[in-house]
Amino acid sequence: MTASALHHRGHRNYQAGLAAEGIVERHYVSLGATLIAQRWRGKHGGEIDLIFRHGDRTVFVEVKKSKSHASAATRIARSQMARIMTSATEFMDGKRVPMRIDVALVDGIGAVKVIENAPMGMW
Repeated sequence: MTASALHHRGHRNYQAGLAAEGIVERHYVSLGATLIAQRWRGKHGGEIDLIFRHGDRTVFVEVKKSKSHASAATRIARSQMARIMTSATEFMDGKRVPMRIDVALVDGIGAVKVIENAPMGMW
């Protein structure tokens, strides 16, 4: 694959990721959550796609998109979840507020499946 083709593919994937994040944002907002940060990156962890306040809870969301929910789920690595946990802890900065980390899977038609409080053991 040429450098130009790789660049185009990367740009297309980036745009698809942004679109999936928008779909997931609307899903959470429809449930009463408020977006408080998007694509937040800590100093020592990884990027967190979306962060919401839902009631008294802070919800960190990793968004994955693929043709199916099952294939989207395979795109999550244990190391990535560990980095997200590190970033979530940094974001909370010692605040004693309930929190959870969700994984939102978006399929090829834009349907959202949320795995709430996604356990590390899944990956």
